Amino acid sequence: MDHIKQYNDVDRSNESKHFRITRIEDYYSERSGEPDVPHRHNYYTILVANKAKGKHIIDFNNYTLGNNQIYFIGPGQVHQVIEEEQSFGYSIVFSDQFLIKNHIPTSFLFNLNLFNNHGASPFLNANNLDEINEYCSQLVLVQKEFSLFQEDMASSYLKLILIQCSTILHNVSSGLQANMFRNSLFNEFRKLVETHFAKWHSVQDYANELNVSTDHLNRIIKSLNGKTTKQYIHSRIFVETKRMLYFTDLSNKEIAYQLGFSEPSHFSAFVKKQSGTSPKSFRKHFLNQ
Repeated sequence: MDHIKQYNDVDRSNESKHFRITRIEDYYSERSGEPDVPHRHNYYTILVANKAKGKHIIDFNNYTLGNNQIYFIGPGQVHQVIEEEQSFGYSIVFSDQFLIKNHIPTSFLFNLNLFNNHGASPFLNANNLDEINEYCSQLVLVQKEFSLFQEDMASSYLKLILIQCSTILHNVSSGLQANMFRNSLFNEFRKLVETHFAKWHSVQDYANELNVSTDHLNRIIKSLNGKTTKQYIHSRIFVETKRMLYFTDLSNKEIAYQLGFSEPSHFSAFVKKQSGTSPKSFRKHFLNQ
């Protein structure tokens, strides 16, 4: 049983809709300034914060919520926005169904490197959001006006926003980070980790699939990401571990087997190494917050 709220519908008043844009100041007014409880979505969220003050908690990590930021929250990620004052900007949400219906491959999102489950910042700092705000204001108009081509227009503006965000990412990233996302081996490795992290725990598994030596793979990953291949794999497994400990009533044994550990004791040792505490203590700490 989940311990945390999950939103499955992009628009709770109309489950047939798979795309929605809202002004974030409206959320503040609706809740009288009270933050929502930690929750997760079964869809993608882009949060454009033009003016904001507070904090944004994403997968147990705290980020300072400020002006001219853009956050990217993928399906399954737990997050909570805690505002110290009313924020201004836009919230854009869209589902996998929207991507499929409008012929936007998930590889398009993946290659933009904006939605990251782990190992990278979930937000951008930008000096100027004028262009993105213009696209957002146009999306608000598109959403209000009925048209046979409403979804086509919405998908076009969404792609423009995502491409502009990716441009900002590469402009503010260091040369090392830019090279990281252009490296085909690194990107193929990332895709494999997302697909197989619950089954493949060894570097050899990924090296075999990529047809390279473990030494070569480790050199590439370490030089571009700052983590060894093993650390990168473990980081992804630990993100999922935290979610399962926090979101579910599954026993440590059940979680261990779902995440590919042959023995519960190996799982407990893994959590202790990653967090400094046992799975039981980790779960108790976060559920009692």
